[in-house]
Amino acid sequence: MSNDFKDLTLKQASEMLARKEVSASELAQSAINRVKEVDSKLHAFLYLAEDRAAADAKLADDAIAQGEATVLTGIPYALKDNLLAKGLQATAASKILENYIAAYDATVVKKLSQSLPVLIGKTNLDEFAMGSSTENSAFGPTKNPYDLERVAGGSSGGSAAAVASGEVLFALGSDTGGSIRQPASFCGIVGLKPTYGRVSRYGAIALGSSLDQIGVFAKTVEDASFAFQSMAGQDAHDATTLPVPVPDYSSMLSEDIKGMKIGVPKEYFIDGMDPEAEEIVRDAIRKFESMGAHMEEMSLPHAKYSLACYYIILPVEISANLSRYDGIRYGLSVPGKNLEEVYYNSRSAGLGAEPKRRIMIGTYASSAGYFDAYYKKAKQAQALIRKDFTDAFQKYDILLTPTCPTPAFKLGEKVADPLSMYLADVFTVGLNIAGVPGISVPAGVTASGLPVGLQIVAGHFAESKLFHAGFAFEKAMNLNLRPKM
Repeated sequence: MSNDFKDLTLKQASEMLARKEVSASELAQSAINRVKEVDSKLHAFLYLAEDRAAADAKLADDAIAQGEATVLTGIPYALKDNLLAKGLQATAASKILENYIAAYDATVVKKLSQSLPVLIGKTNLDEFAMGSSTENSAFGPTKNPYDLERVAGGSSGGSAAAVASGEVLFALGSDTGGSIRQPASFCGIVGLKPTYGRVSRYGAIALGSSLDQIGVFAKTVEDASFAFQSMAGQDAHDATTLPVPVPDYSSMLSEDIKGMKIGVPKEYFIDGMDPEAEEIVRDAIRKFESMGAHMEEMSLPHAKYSLACYYIILPVEISANLSRYDGIRYGLSVPGKNLEEVYYNSRSAGLGAEPKRRIMIGTYASSAGYFDAYYKKAKQAQALIRKDFTDAFQKYDILLTPTCPTPAFKLGEKVADPLSMYLADVFTVGLNIAGVPGISVPAGVTASGLPVGLQIVAGHFAESKLFHAGFAFEKAMNLNLRPKM
């Protein structure tokens, strides 16, 4: 079983459980064995929750025996370590939260647990989800399963690597500016960022409260639709979630996209893009055309301001959200002669370079005299970017773009140059600024075997269109990517 486990999809595993060919406890053990076999090379996990997994698996086996299973029952999954699961550590990959134990479940965890999947552990990320490579983790970087000398992407690199390498069958991550879609592209799997307000953020360690969304990694579009189904919906604990009905996403999967209207924004094919990656994405777009979709080049005129706008709005929200880590209430506390010194010592010791950089930028941009020049302007640009997307979806069902300008880059390649690191998110941040959903689906591999993702974008709350288009494309391509691990 353990060898086959890594190649299973969520759906295949669910069918095996239903036919009683395997028990949830055996599946959980296969996942744990797989983590122990490969994670010393990958470092996708920060924490393996073996006791929790055993307890979850027993509940799942009982439900299966009583004929009360859902498609997720007994399926091994992982959580990015900025999402709370009661009784387990939640570090956000920061020294300042190194020994923090969650006192309650995040809403997504609570909702998922009604379907009885099996939580295997917590995955690595860039500290407080700040970064595009998982190299900003206080506990060391995650490596790419396709090439251990390359990054897995960020900030949810651990979750992406865990799914790609077959350690778990799906995983949750958070996406503030591309943190699910970009690592999904680098690791050759499916990554979904939902509409802002579709999924509760309650119990996610906050980064940028107007941009963060929790989403899902899976091997296939269908698997992603199953996992997403049980997470979506309004939550009384999160006032930004909206009372929009949750459709049955998996029932909308179809290989027929004849007549679908597709826009290809010309701003997303830029100078400096990796030529091989660009060719793979253009081939993918031609594939949609050959399947009978109507294709048209179009423009999102304000897209070029997305990155600049994001790197003002986000740091301002970071400087507010991270002010709670003061060494007083929870997390690391370093003594000092007075209160100010406790703050200073705790934050100096507990926070890494990237959080400090962004807190300073955010504090500056929101301070008296600079607020109008920076933050207010960024919010005005945000309204224009959002309008571009809203207008586009009056005319098109979906938009197609590259997920990233390049395949996975080498570990250490961009660490010394924060700006070139920020540019890794150039095609993903616009969706967070506009609040629209997007999914990254594998489009192919480069000559050296590195995966490249295609980003499919839809209007607010139109995730079903992403699943439909993504499923049809995946079936037509039949790539079936697997790293040799």
